[in-house]
Order: sequence, then C-alpha cells, then structure tokens
Amino acid sequence: MKKITHIVGAAIAIFFAAATQAQQRPNIIVILVDDMGYSDLGCFGSEIQTPHLDSLAKEGTIMTNFYNAARCCPSRASLLTGRYPHQAGIGDMMNKRPFPAYQGFLNRESITLAELLKTAGYGTYMTGKWHVGQDSINWPLERGFDRYYGLIDGANSYFANRPYRKNQKLSIVLDREKVEVPANYYSTDAYTWRMIDFLETHLVEKEDQPFFAYMAYQTPHWPLHARPEEILKYKGKYMEGWETIRQRRFDRQKELGVIPSSASLPESDEDIPGWDKLTWAEKVQWDERMAVYAAMLDRLDQQVGRLVDFLKAKKQLNHTIILFLSDNGASHETIDHDGFTEEIQLANNFPASHPESFTAYGKMGAAVSNTPYRSYKHWVYEGGNSTSFIAFGPNHIPKGAIVETPAHLVDIMPSLQQWAKANYPKRHHNQQIGEMEGTALAALWNNSGVEERAICFEHEGNKAIRKGRWKLVQAYPDKNWQLYDLQTDRAERIDLSSKYPKEVQSLLKEYLAWEKRVGVIPYEQLSK
Repeated sequence: MKKITHIVGAAIAIFFAAATQAQQRPNIIVILVDDMGYSDLGCFGSEIQTPHLDSLAKEGTIMTNFYNAARCCPSRASLLTGRYPHQAGIGDMMNKRPFPAYQGFLNRESITLAELLKTAGYGTYMTGKWHVGQDSINWPLERGFDRYYGLIDGANSYFANRPYRKNQKLSIVLDREKVEVPANYYSTDAYTWRMIDFLETHLVEKEDQPFFAYMAYQTPHWPLHARPEEILKYKGKYMEGWETIRQRRFDRQKELGVIPSSASLPESDEDIPGWDKLTWAEKVQWDERMAVYAAMLDRLDQQVGRLVDFLKAKKQLNHTIILFLSDNGASHETIDHDGFTEEIQLANNFPASHPESFTAYGKMGAAVSNTPYRSYKHWVYEGGNSTSFIAFGPNHIPKGAIVETPAHLVDIMPSLQQWAKANYPKRHHNQQIGEMEGTALAALWNNSGVEERAICFEHEGNKAIRKGRWKLVQAYPDKNWQLYDLQTDRAERIDLSSKYPKEVQSLLKEYLAWEKRVGVIPYEQLSK
C-alpha cells in the first residue's frame, strides 16, 4: 500500500476527478463493531484470521489516525448524526440527566444518517446494536430506518436474550415489535442474514433506488461467546503469553506500514504481571479467553465475506461503498462486580468456551488488542479513542492507500451526504437542525482546501484535543494537562507540557471554547 499523509499523489487526484464524473449514486454500508482494539484485524497486525476484511483494506483505503468518541453510546450518537456526542444529546452512557447534552437519547436537533439519506431516495436498513434510545419512541424506525432487526440495549448473550444486570429487560426487536430468538441463534450470524434479507427485498421492490445499510455488530464486546468450530482454531495459540503476542503484532504493524518503522513498543501497564509470573491454570484461562475473542472476530469476518458474496451475486459490489470501524478501543472491563446478577456472577466462573459463560478478557487482553497504544475504552488516550478504519468502494474509493490524516466519526455524515448527493437540511419535521461538524473523507484524502483542524473529546471528565502533531490530554480525576507529540510519540509516553507551555495554552484555549459550544458539563456536577 502507498502511504498518504497530507499530500496526495497525482494518481489519487486523477482517481477523484474520474470518480466525480457522472457516477451513479452508490449503495452505502457502514459496519460498526463493538470494543475492538486497534490491532485486532490482520491488516492492522493481528494473528486473527480476517481475510475478507483484509481484502477490503487491500482493495480500498485504510486510515491509521481515525478517532471515535472512546465509549459506546457517545460514539454511536456521533456516527449517526455527524455531530459531537453532546450536541446529539448523549454526552455520556445514556444516563438521563437534566441537561440537553446528556438527555440520554438522540435529540431532534440532529438528523440521522438514515433520515438524511431517506430524503435523497435511499432505502434505509439497520441490524445490530442500537443503544442510543431505549424508549420505543426513539427506536430505529422512528429515526429514519425502513427496517430494523437487533438489540436495543448495549450488551447481551450472543446465543440468547439474557438480562445481565439487576432489574434489566433486554429487547430483541424486528422493526417495532419485540421478538424471541430461535434455538440456534448467534447474533453475529443473525444480524448478517437479516440484513441480506432486507437488501434482497429492496433489490426486488426498489431496484431503481440505492440503499443505506448500517450493521452494528455486538462483536467483540463481552461476554466472550463464539461457536466451537472457531474456538478450536485458536485454542493454544496464546500460550506464548501477552508480551510475545503484543510484540509480534507490533512488528507486523511496522511491516504493514500502519505505524512508523521508527516506532518502539512501550511497556505494558505496570499492573499487568509478567506472563512468567502466572500459574499454569491462569495461563490456560487467558489462552481460552483470547481464543474465544479471536473466534468472535473470525466469525465476524466470515459474515463480512458472506455479505460481499451477496453483493457480488446481485452485481452490486462495484456500486457499493463499505466503511468499517469500531466504536472505541478494546475494553479492560471484567464481569465480577455488584452490578451484575447472581446468575451472571456464577456464569463468570464458567470456561469462556461454555455457551452460558459471561466472561471478559480484562486488561491483559485489551493491552494486546490496543497494540501499540496506551489505555483502553472510556479514556481518551490513543488506546481508547483510536480505531482501525477501512473504506472500500471500487468506483469511489482509492485503492491501496494508507492515509495518516486525522479523521473522526463526525466526518462520516458529510461523506455520505456527498456520495448520496443529499441536501443537508436546516429543518427536518419542523425542527431546526444543527450543522454538521465534520469534513468529507474525500476532501481529507485529496487535501482539497482542508486546513489543519482540531478534533476534541470529552467523556466523563476525560478530555483531549488533537490538532496536527499535537494532542493535549487530561485524564479524570487528574487536573493536570499532558501534551504529546503524536508524530514522534503516538504511544503517549513522553509528556511535553512543561517543555512547550505555549502549545498547551493555545490548545487549551481551543478546547475550552469547544467544550462551551457543545454543552459539556463538569463531570463532578454530573456524577453527584
């Protein structure tokens, strides 16, 4: 792959010039996965078998500096609306609070991707995890989707509809009706075949209309659940230990060009023990959990291949854009605290390969998944808010490019608007609509008049701003700001705040203006 930073070669410029000439409007598929780390795909360094996604990357463009909002609900809100999470009404994890930026469901001042594309004549379909509005008045069909099948809540068993927190009721929904899952249910498979069913009907009944498909897989969010045949492919492969697996991924990333060849692998968190300090039983347990985690992504990749085969069979692949990304970095979470039911606490003791288990792979697994970056889901260090990103589309997306230009979830809405030739409205359903925050990806790829811009983050008191080579970070509850030069130190090891105080003040001024504009409330006030 050829690498593109801020200057794009003549071949790419020619590609975009040709792509704009009387192209039919493409079908658009957005695939969002849940809690996947930066290095978990083969094309980003992993040993996990993901040949179908690797092929999309090889035939399309990958972005190595793409950002999410570091947590599930905020990222989904931002992706769906093209605005920062607070502007969409979901500034944190859907807790309903008496502040507009934290109301806990998508507001009506934001138009969704589905609502926008529907105005442009697209059929709009969704499968998978919603998690941006629990009440039925805020479900997908109320926000622009023609058909929906999936999980309204945030996490669930992959094999059943199984509440995991006290006083919780989970909903598997087809359109507006709650449905039971069949005996052979596995959510990753079910979300795929339902989407294929939706699209097959669309191609028969609305063959003159393009479609928009949003596939929000649970994979690989806990609980660790996979089919036995996939688990067997990986069992025993992680007995070399997390240091070895992490180093191997890092070396592969340098070979692939997704990190600089000059980069060095930082030490793991100090509270992660050395592999040689574990008992044999602990090593076997971690190997099994990692095997199940790998099996989940392997199965996901197979389903992506199934979708691509369907598009080929229907002669739609050349007319389709596919975007792939994760909602946040890998999760360090475990399932051993009081918030879970007694049944789930017990299931946490089952081997991860047991279909009724309810386990996670913890900080040791997440550190491998996020190679080589720091921290995890929830925090706004690179390990928490970076995602591997793939864009594929034979007639619309450059082939074989690695793009280093920073981008964010807010850039997806203007990209889809551009590809669909949709008019972004000032009003929708008699409601004033806020402006998009992002920049179309094509403009970022070909550098057509795009100025260096700031990208900002805030989640439960964790704050950051990325602008050019610099990133300023504050990790709650610490009040000190840390400055990192991501051009030479994307692993965020060396705090330069004392060396470059003017950069700190300049970035801080810009961040505080953003915070005020989008409606951030101090976390101390929210958490009372």
